Amino acid sequence: LEISNLSENDILVLRLDLTDRSSHEAATNSVLKHFGKIDVLVNNGGRSQRSLFVDTNLDVYSAIMELNYLGTISLTKHVLNHMIQRKKGKIVTVSSVMGIMGAPLASGYCASKHALQGFFNSLRTELTDYPEISIINICPGPVQSKIIQNVFTENLAKSIENSGDQSHKMPTDRCVRLTLVSTANDLKEAWISDHPYLAVCYLWQYAPTWAWWLMNRMGKRRIQNFKSGV
Repeated sequence: LEISNLSENDILVLRLDLTDRSSHEAATNSVLKHFGKIDVLVNNGGRSQRSLFVDTNLDVYSAIMELNYLGTISLTKHVLNHMIQRKKGKIVTVSSVMGIMGAPLASGYCASKHALQGFFNSLRTELTDYPEISIINICPGPVQSKIIQNVFTENLAKSIENSGDQSHKMPTDRCVRLTLVSTANDLKEAWISDHPYLAVCYLWQYAPTWAWWLMNRMGKRRIQNFKSGV
């Protein structure tokens, strides 16, 4: 409000729990009642993971999928019904480079992001009769945020002890700007990352055998550091 021409009526903030799917229709209707339309939906809710599969309770995997995947497609379903009526809109989903590759200590998180990639790539093919409805997948690499402090661990009651240094990660404002550029230009998929993570994405896409070899070497060190508390 201080740096734009917006008024208070141009802004509406609603509390939302992605895991409470029964509330998503009412939340969508509240937005439509206030603004009359929804031009863009940005799916940006989710939690990551730091734990080995052999040590992790299956309840953790259920919670990851409920939040990252089912919560996202539930909200999308209600908003998409409105966009289909208008024959216009953009659905932007913040996936991850982990939706393209696999990585140790994040098997559940990778699975949820792979699920989102598969779902929205399939949904795009179902909307060919609505060329003005864009399905846009954003795949960031490491970005400075509080995602590490809030990761799932081997059980639902345990939090991570050491979130580590984030100075090497992409600044949040740069990731946001590139996401907005991708959205404005209707890119179907955008990989937003610095090297070497971006280079690894290309390996997974075009030379998967080399990517598996590299990830095995990198993964072994990552697991050793994790077990050492680094």
